[in-house]
Amino acid sequence: MPILCALATAVLIGGSAPFTKLILGGAGPLTLAALVSLGSGSGALLFSLIGTAAGTRRSHVEAPPGRSEIPWLIGATVFGGILAPVTLVFSLPGTPAATAALLLNFEAVATTLIAVSVFKESVSRRVWVALGCITASCILLTHDPAGGLGLSLPALGILLTCLFWAVDNNLGQRLSAKDPLRVIAVKGIGAGIVTLLVALAAGERLPGAATTAAAMVVGFLCYGGLTSILFLLALRGIGAARAGSLLAVSPFFGVLFSLLLFAELPVGAFYVALPVMALGAWLMVSEKHSHAHRHPATVHEHRHRHDDLHHDHTHTAGDPPLPAAGEHSHMHAHPELAHEHPHQPDIHHRHLHRR
Repeated sequence: MPILCALATAVLIGGSAPFTKLILGGAGPLTLAALVSLGSGSGALLFSLIGTAAGTRRSHVEAPPGRSEIPWLIGATVFGGILAPVTLVFSLPGTPAATAALLLNFEAVATTLIAVSVFKESVSRRVWVALGCITASCILLTHDPAGGLGLSLPALGILLTCLFWAVDNNLGQRLSAKDPLRVIAVKGIGAGIVTLLVALAAGERLPGAATTAAAMVVGFLCYGGLTSILFLLALRGIGAARAGSLLAVSPFFGVLFSLLLFAELPVGAFYVALPVMALGAWLMVSEKHSHAHRHPATVHEHRHRHDDLHHDHTHTAGDPPLPAAGEHSHMHAHPELAHEHPHQPDIHHRHLHRR
């Protein structure tokens, strides 16, 4: 399930660059970035309200964010909700849609590097080779003989967008055990309001109803909303490094969308970069990880099921019932446990590794 969520995220993210280029001329860049964020947050809020109206008590199936998550939520809002969309909409006009779609693959590289260097997730040599392939492809795609230092500034802007999203992904890892609808609603609406105020202060005007609706739909599908919900579910199950690495397949969907929407054939280094990036994506997706490891005793709250080798606890009278879907949320304890099985750095496997 987490892998399917990550792959679905990759498909939607692949559409972000080409679909955004379709509506670039209808609004100012800051306004467009604001509407994208508002669309993601409003869509998540709508889903939450629909569930509440249908009688679903979300506290029984998802743990709400608490005070300890506020710093992570603020950071994710700034980097993923404000800086990344703004940088992207300023960079897209100078970059062909198919090239932009491939460049967005650098998000997987940056996400993994931050997860390994800052948050101490462990990856194999296979993943390092994959990162090298993807980085080499990005270097090819940013090369511009006519540009300063031989680099394309719009292409570099897209790489900077990827860096902001990578920070957002790793901060999101710290929020992945909490209710994704609430997290995305707060993040998207908060970022959208801040960016819209800046846009209005800069003299930009609100676009027509059609452009506004289109931007918010794209925001919900490709930038936040559904995309972020699926990615948070992936982070919960397989960690930031591997969930980010699965996004390595997103550019290939982006190229497909670009060809269908704009009927423009890529030129030059694109055809060299594509197979190199495909090799890197395959190496990442096919990585395996298993070893003996120890779980310290802990008490926490998050959505879980009881057939995953880690949740065999008993329930008290005050715990919510286990629904037919097999998942619910409540405070529960884990005794110390040592065992070996294939795993990813999810919320129960963020252990250190011996070199």
